[in-house]
Amino acid sequence: MTNQEHVQWRESSFKAIIPFIVFVLFYFGFSLWTRDFSKVPMTVAFIISSATALILNHKEKLSKKIELFALGMGNKDIMIMCLIFILAGAFTATAKAVGGVDSAVMIAQHFIPSQFMVLGLFIISALISLSIGTSCGTIAAIVPIAVTISQSLGFNPAILLGATVGGAMFGDNMSLISDTKIAASRTQNVEMRDEMFYNLKIITIPAILCITLYSLPIFTASAGVNIEQTVLNLDSYIKVAPYILLLILGISGVNVMFLLLFGTILNTIIGISYGMFDIFTAFAYIGDGTTSMANTIIVAMLAGGLLLLVRYNGGITYIIRATEKWIKNQKTCEIGICFLVGVINLFTANNTVAIITSGSIVKELAGKYNVKAERAASLMDTTSCCVQGMIPYGAQILIAAALSVSIGMTSFGILKGLFYPALMLLGLIISISRVKEKTK
Repeated sequence: MTNQEHVQWRESSFKAIIPFIVFVLFYFGFSLWTRDFSKVPMTVAFIISSATALILNHKEKLSKKIELFALGMGNKDIMIMCLIFILAGAFTATAKAVGGVDSAVMIAQHFIPSQFMVLGLFIISALISLSIGTSCGTIAAIVPIAVTISQSLGFNPAILLGATVGGAMFGDNMSLISDTKIAASRTQNVEMRDEMFYNLKIITIPAILCITLYSLPIFTASAGVNIEQTVLNLDSYIKVAPYILLLILGISGVNVMFLLLFGTILNTIIGISYGMFDIFTAFAYIGDGTTSMANTIIVAMLAGGLLLLVRYNGGITYIIRATEKWIKNQKTCEIGICFLVGVINLFTANNTVAIITSGSIVKELAGKYNVKAERAASLMDTTSCCVQGMIPYGAQILIAAALSVSIGMTSFGILKGLFYPALMLLGLIISISRVKEKTK
């Protein structure tokens, strides 16, 4: 058995989706019991559910089930996804080492008047997240600045932190090196550039509404204290050059793996030229960056193996048939895609895992009801980012709360000032409502 085309799929079976149920109950149940969603590693939850899948179907030899699981782990799309994750980790690590993130913050802060800091933080977070492809990394970098601004200018910290997290979620949804975009595009076999343009159709109105909202007088009034003006030089612009090139070339259609490799090399050259590190230290940064993605890679591989076993036993067919009872056309199919991804995201608190887990189901539904693959990937990406930005136990909110504990902020406090994910939901509703009814 060398590829999935040679696998003889079984008939529809509810029993086959038991591993999914085990995954949800194990991860979400223990997290609620301990009131801490970091207590149960995602990899452990997938190992438990994968073991459940291997135990099922006693008529099949264990050796064959293990072979199927390995076949799913080594799926071509999963491997390409993992390779992109590895290169993204290397690029992010070297960019941080040369001070690219700090320079990006300084440049943005230099050109934004203090009275527009709420709007400015949203834009800064969006640009940085768009460049580095991680909302969590952006939040970790910008929240300390937001806390300082809140203390010095007297802004409502919930609003400032909400703007920071919202901007980070914008970038996470749109970045060409975001793991959510990588996962969504790979599971649907589409180019990330094409999926990004479909995203634009959904989030353009929400982004404009959010920018308009943060421009209102209620958010521009300050205590009258100016933030110390940053001093920029040519070095600051050179350090952000890899980000700018990545964005320009990515939008132009250059292969993302080439871009990440090129960006990593460029960061290394900049760092060595400025005497920040030598070649061997650069190797260490690259190595640390690639291994930092290990958890995401392991989750992607385990999810690939689990999904193939579930599909082999008839689970995917069962889910599709159950979903199809209320899916009648393209519009209801798109609603079903958003619902499926959103529910999984609620239970797992991880938007990438939600996309990987639901990817094969979404692909089959989209194909049957004439939803373009790029559109399906966009719906998955946007829905997952939307939900992830509205749950108090998501990694983004938890990081922001942890970094702002000195001013007494909590996850729920930040959610009170977080508007963009709700506006993304509005954009999704508007986009789907405009789909013409076409019964298959």
